[in-house]
Amino acid sequence: MKDAASTKAVDADASSEGEERESLADALQEPGQEERRGRRKRRSRARARTISIRRLSKAELNRGRELYPESDYWKPRSRSECKDMERPCPFVSCKYHLYIDVHPVRGSIKLNFPDLEIWEMTETCALDVADRGGITLEEVGEIMNLTRERVRQVETAGLARLQDYRAVDRLKDYVT
Repeated sequence: MKDAASTKAVDADASSEGEERESLADALQEPGQEERRGRRKRRSRARARTISIRRLSKAELNRGRELYPESDYWKPRSRSECKDMERPCPFVSCKYHLYIDVHPVRGSIKLNFPDLEIWEMTETCALDVADRGGITLEEVGEIMNLTRERVRQVETAGLARLQDYRAVDRLKDYVT
């Protein structure tokens, strides 16, 4: 009998300890607690994926050429031609399209939204976003599938390059 009683006591202690653990876990997941720890959120989207041309076999490249032969079709050449077109923009080959990026030197393809189809995207053209005016780093990150910190780093690098170009323009007066 003592064994049964001691077993019940141990079970009772374990269950009360388990309840404390559950309540502690519940306390950590309260919405107020998340705000106190910071703004860190988990990514809701899949990370961008880069496909290197070097990693594709010749058979895959040939199959791609057969499936999607290069054909001369109409596509907009300027902003005025595409401004009033249907959205989402179907011209993924446009350099302002947000779905893919092609590296100009290496030829690698970066899928910015590997988990979405083009018609599921909220924004497809960088020029449409620019026409709307200024937006926050958070909004830019959401549109381009980047973190707010990475958007800030790219912005800083771009502004630094612009400063370099201004310095070069000042030197042109002395060269001529």
